[in-house]
Amino acid sequence: MAKGRLHVVGFGPGGKDDMTFRAARVIEDADIVTGYTTYVNLLKPIFPDKVYKATGMMKEVERCRSAIEDAMTGKDVAMVSSGDSGIYGMAGIIYQLAEEMGADIEIDTVPGMTAASTAASVLGAPLMHDLAIISLSDLMTPIDLIMKRVEMAAEGDFVTCLYNPKSKTRTEYLDQARQILLKKRTPETPVGIVRNAGREDQWSKVTTLGDLDPADVDMFCIVIIGNSQTYVSDGRMITPRGYRIEGSE
Repeated sequence: MAKGRLHVVGFGPGGKDDMTFRAARVIEDADIVTGYTTYVNLLKPIFPDKVYKATGMMKEVERCRSAIEDAMTGKDVAMVSSGDSGIYGMAGIIYQLAEEMGADIEIDTVPGMTAASTAASVLGAPLMHDLAIISLSDLMTPIDLIMKRVEMAAEGDFVTCLYNPKSKTRTEYLDQARQILLKKRTPETPVGIVRNAGREDQWSKVTTLGDLDPADVDMFCIVIIGNSQTYVSDGRMITPRGYRIEGSE
């Protein structure tokens, strides 16, 4: 029996235009496409003839075990997730579980456009210098540690990109992070909010750290806080990289 293959695929925001050729090819060639129900539903219109296996939220371990087991039977399996499979995606847990299960399969990681880069493209060019990506979800990380990371990002003057900034139960963390950042940044620091980045109902807003309203943010948003050099021009956030531009003073 041929050795099975498991591809951990990041397919970007969800549309075919923002998917890599490699990701599309791997999904098209797979015997089984498996993933979180929402992600599978994004792919079905693009790849309508595939065999799909979908599970709901909080079923990550079961989903990954199932994908590994299918690959162990010799099948070619694509484990899919939006964004990049190696950034808050399934790549890490797949490798961990495959080792635990003694799975004799081939595994490869197919990168995709993560939410930070997608949101940044909507806002202008806010990620042109060193940055920190921090999830405000405390499901797997203690909130005290999360806020310590926010504090260190503020101390280091990193452009700070917040994933999972707010949910129905986590309503206070964004403002808590904002207060920490305000200790090191001025209230005029530009902030960009992008909801459903790269999808049909995309929405965005540029505001400031002082005026950031948590009411504008939900779990589908990415929040990008500029560093001390970030500015807004014609509605776009720009973080200078430091190049010397001819003719400027």
